[in-house]
Amino acid sequence: MTFLDSVLQRVPVDEINQRARDIHFWRTVATLLAGLLFGVGWCTAKAFGLLWLGMAWTATAVKVGWQAGRPVPRAT
Repeated sequence: MTFLDSVLQRVPVDEINQRARDIHFWRTVATLLAGLLFGVGWCTAKAFGLLWLGMAWTATAVKVGWQAGRPVPRAT
């Protein structure tokens, strides 16, 4: 018995062949494309969320600074 024969007896070649035949090329391509587009959409949503938070934080900082620089006179 050679080394190759020994390896082939331990490796489930028939099962691997069957599973490889069950993979459909275009379905795999479509799944990868859908995953890529999903990832782009997710990253875009996160980026816009961070952008919105940055804009809201900036506007609030300007408002607080404006109010601190021009105190409203108290009515006596």
